[in-house]
Amino acid sequence: MSTLDPVAVFRTEAAECLEAIEAGLLDLTHQLDNKDLVDAVFRGLHTLKGSGAMFGFEALAAFTHHCETAFDRVRKGEVAATSELVAAVLAAQDHMRALVDQPDADHGDTGNKLLAQLQAAVGGKQAAAAAAPAAVPAPAAVRDAPAKKKNSWRIRFSLPANSMANGTNPLGLLDELRDLGECSVRANTSAIPALDDLVPTELHISWDVTLTSEQDRSAIDDVFIFVLDDMELSVEEISGTAAATAAPVEERAGPVPVAATSTAVPEFRPVEAVPAKREAPAAVSQAKAAENVRVPAERLDELMDRVGELVIAQSRLSQLASASTDIALRSVSEEIERLSGELRDTMMVLRMLPVATLFSRFRRLVHDLARETGKVIELVTEGESTEVDKTVIERLADPLVHLVRNSIDHGLETPADRLASGKTEAGTVTLSARQAGGEVIISIKDDGRGINRERVRAKAESSGLIQPGQPLSDSELLQLIFAPGFSTAAAITSLSGRGVGMDVVKKTVEALRGAIDIVSMPGQGSEVSLRIPLTLAIIDGLLVRVGSGRYVIPLSAVEECLELSLEEDLRSRGRSFISLRDSLVPFLRLRDLFRTGTKPDVHQKVVVISTGTERVGLVVDQIIGDHQTVIKSMSKLHNNVATFSGATILGDGSVALILDVGHLVAAGQQQEAQLRVAG
Repeated sequence: MSTLDPVAVFRTEAAECLEAIEAGLLDLTHQLDNKDLVDAVFRGLHTLKGSGAMFGFEALAAFTHHCETAFDRVRKGEVAATSELVAAVLAAQDHMRALVDQPDADHGDTGNKLLAQLQAAVGGKQAAAAAAPAAVPAPAAVRDAPAKKKNSWRIRFSLPANSMANGTNPLGLLDELRDLGECSVRANTSAIPALDDLVPTELHISWDVTLTSEQDRSAIDDVFIFVLDDMELSVEEISGTAAATAAPVEERAGPVPVAATSTAVPEFRPVEAVPAKREAPAAVSQAKAAENVRVPAERLDELMDRVGELVIAQSRLSQLASASTDIALRSVSEEIERLSGELRDTMMVLRMLPVATLFSRFRRLVHDLARETGKVIELVTEGESTEVDKTVIERLADPLVHLVRNSIDHGLETPADRLASGKTEAGTVTLSARQAGGEVIISIKDDGRGINRERVRAKAESSGLIQPGQPLSDSELLQLIFAPGFSTAAAITSLSGRGVGMDVVKKTVEALRGAIDIVSMPGQGSEVSLRIPLTLAIIDGLLVRVGSGRYVIPLSAVEECLELSLEEDLRSRGRSFISLRDSLVPFLRLRDLFRTGTKPDVHQKVVVISTGTERVGLVVDQIIGDHQTVIKSMSKLHNNVATFSGATILGDGSVALILDVGHLVAAGQQQEAQLRVAG
């Protein structure tokens, strides 16, 4: 059995914590007076600092402390939240991420520069150590705050026996308490068992701490914020005289005899003492933890491969059962087919992720680009609950970055230009997702100036992509922007001009068996839509025969099946259209397209497929039936064969090619356009 690496677990949780901090900061940009958001960011920074210190990430803890102190001052009303402060902490958050990923690397003077930026944003002195190494002691930040009345607190706490094995370091908690003010610590060792019964990894010490500080009760609670549910904690406010009686000396070097603590009990005023055992919250916390299990992505991929092999084996069993007269064998085959289908569906659900996990990454990108370009930009997201295969989300991250950057740089105008053209000062970039059949359509839309078709044509002609004056449809002209090295930017900037981004988008989408649509209206904006399959692993397919070969059509793209008699086939020669409920639908004869060299069957079938609003019919010789299709990628030798998107293994061990629906629909529409032009 494998054991989890505590540092790896910390890095995973730290990444989630940093994402939450970033989301809170970006929300705060639009609501600078929202106290709840300030508190949420502060708690995130505090948790990151504390857990980092416990796991030995001292540089991270020390650096994060300065950002935490800044937000603590905002929380207490000492300074106001400003966009400059948010930008400074966002930049610091990137450095925190680097300290998590590479704690031992040489990060140069980055931390000091960021702390100087933070100091300038706050306008106070809590980051005065910016010119010094990041590991400046925390009390400096506290001393710089305005003088306040000092309170004395008696804090008694103990941690679970397995807390050290789980990565909790009690010395880190004591250090944080010392950071709050004058602190006296007594260790209670009465619960330590005899040497023969002692387990070295278990903790049996409790602590009695007397703290004199300007901080209030909430600062003490914050020290224990991420271990509160599993520990015993009591906090009492005591008078100054009682504090001196309770803890005359700070013992930091070693345990103190129990007798030393048996002094007269001082007078004190109970202040919302935390119960010794918070049963209900702990139970809720454990219940929530039980609802979610962390599983490495590679294990899901491995399980998906096993399910795929099971589906192929089940297909083989079904084929054997259909050729047998044994009723018992057929019954077992049907049961296994049902179970494997349910297992496949369950596995597919496990691999699906909401596109919100993808869209959330662009809030920071848009924020940074708005500051860099001086444009006012609003990001709108729609359909975030739409779910897509995790592999699709991983591969779409970079293409969407290029498209969003392109919309902001080329599409949106400057505030002055927008006002001059009668638009609002703020430009809008909309990210949306929706499901259409077996595809998900992800759109990037802006309300900017639109694509200048004259500049696109001029650039294409000067680059030799098209001949001067060559007739092109509007769709073909717009598709030229995806050509390698193509850019209409007048100069190369940090955002664009090299003609690389859109080429990357096209290659990635084609590798995902998807397609790209562009709509652009001059002066109104542009919309780029990516049509991507929902999954890249297992699909329901319709198995058909063309000549002697068998092919799979994705069932999600199939609208209906019709019969095409030999007489109707002969009558349609030269026009290749069928009348379907008062509308003409073009069709392709796959026998001619694949050059099978065989005669057509007497009763051919037309399978009507669609993508979006476009439809085309595929003429096949026989419809064999539905088939659970495990998608296998094509070899490098077949990468340029656009008609097929992959292959699958049938029950008898033979290979069937999977038809690329998008390419076939485009071919059918092109054929229809040519016939209409011909009259």
